[in-house]
Amino acid sequence: MAYSAAARVVAPAVVTPGLTAMQRGLMWLAGVSGGVVIIEPSPYELVIVSALAFFALTGLRMGAAFLPLLFLLFLVNMGYTICAAYLMDQTRIVNWILTSWYLTVSALFFAMVFAEDTLGRIKFLQYGLMLAALIASLAAVTGYFHLIPGHPEAFTLYNRAAGTFKDPNVLGAFLILPGLFALQSVVSDPFGKAARNAILFGLISLAVLLSFSRAAWGQLVFTSAMLLFLTYVTSPSPSQRARLIILAVIGVAVAAFAIAVLLSFDSIGNLFKERASFEQSYDSGRFGRFGRYVLGFQMALDLPLGIGPLQFTKFFPEDTHNSYLNAFMSGGWIAGICFPALMFTTVILGFRHVFIRVPWQRWYLAVFTAFLGSVGESFIIDIDHWRHFWMMLGIMWGMFAAAWQHVAPPVPNSTDR
Repeated sequence: MAYSAAARVVAPAVVTPGLTAMQRGLMWLAGVSGGVVIIEPSPYELVIVSALAFFALTGLRMGAAFLPLLFLLFLVNMGYTICAAYLMDQTRIVNWILTSWYLTVSALFFAMVFAEDTLGRIKFLQYGLMLAALIASLAAVTGYFHLIPGHPEAFTLYNRAAGTFKDPNVLGAFLILPGLFALQSVVSDPFGKAARNAILFGLISLAVLLSFSRAAWGQLVFTSAMLLFLTYVTSPSPSQRARLIILAVIGVAVAAFAIAVLLSFDSIGNLFKERASFEQSYDSGRFGRFGRYVLGFQMALDLPLGIGPLQFTKFFPEDTHNSYLNAFMSGGWIAGICFPALMFTTVILGFRHVFIRVPWQRWYLAVFTAFLGSVGESFIIDIDHWRHFWMMLGIMWGMFAAAWQHVAPPVPNSTDR
């Protein structure tokens, strides 16, 4: 009954082939542009605004299936806005609030988009993301090894690969989803296509390693293992399961050998040891990363309205580095409660949809696994304004609605009674 009720509020649209091609093309552009965030505003913003206008004119509907998403996103941003009221004379605060509302709109946009023509649109988004990952990874590797004459610091930050991003941490996080798409191809597609994507996955893995983002390292390992496990348990083919196990063993051996070779280079090995250590000065101590978590949450209990966006460093040496603490500090109890509610609701629904047989199940597993990894990373870093995170959130909800539509029994026509 729940699936049936949800399905009726997101009825399939009737579109022409030419219009469908344009809509899918915009998803490809969204994927490609998402990999270039070295300038502000980024090309992604221009594509999303244009796509939103185009889809609004050609068919974009808010169904009842999205009301929980809309409700929680609205409350989170209302919390931010209320708590920032006394700071609105500062341009950076206004920009922060506007960015939060914009990302909310982008999440809702992707939810509505992927509720219809789900398979076609996710394929084109995948193509765009993988091309973006190729470009960003090549830039990261080129920059790290100083292969651009006259520009030794290009595409790097603090001797870490940043590629086409301003922050190496965001580069690493962005590469996870296209990396999972490539990994899926390696274990599922014919030899030629699988071989090409094996090269792409290797390049993406190298870029993630050279970003020296500990969170991205963990994400890549966890999400790759999780995706292979979910692919194994959801595959109806014994031969594919056997192929998956064999390739996984080979892949682990190759990865271990490649990492050993890379770490033999002093510049890489020394920085790897430094970054891999959990004894960083900003992690330990009373005011270190983890100490701030305790002190910050204690502070949040006494401040129903928080302290407002971007104010945490006035009380502590560094930022929150925890999205849930940041929600409490920036948006008070309203955002502090609704943000984790949104994350955990999406994750719970995500697990429930893993075994639903839909034509886009393969793509769903990749998006869900990447989203799950980002939710895990949100405990140790602020992901609040990561564009690709809100894209994945919207896609997840769009796929929920599409799955309800797909499995719902047909609604009997009154004339058939």
